[in-house]
Amino acid sequence: MILYGLKNCDTCRKALKNLPDCQLSDVRAEGVPETVLTDAFAQFGDRLLNTRSTTWRGLSAEDRDRPPFELIREHPALMKRPLIKTEDALYLGWDKSTQAALGVA
Repeated sequence: MILYGLKNCDTCRKALKNLPDCQLSDVRAEGVPETVLTDAFAQFGDRLLNTRSTTWRGLSAEDRDRPPFELIREHPALMKRPLIKTEDALYLGWDKSTQAALGVA
């Protein structure tokens, strides 16, 4: 299981604490593999773009109008976190439904 997120993100740290077998892939340092990003966009669409991040606030109005896929590929920190990849599924965020699906009480 791989968690795509940021090592200093509180939500990602909470998820990692509850998923001891999960490996962190820091998207700022390592980016997101193209296949994972493509699959995530196919499943989550524009919900994958985090418009509340400091990275988003730092973008110009012109950049904000670009397609979300391009923005996240260029600025991985714009991705909503965490994105958790298991062998057969992707989960976005660390809400109750994600926790239940991953068997976290």
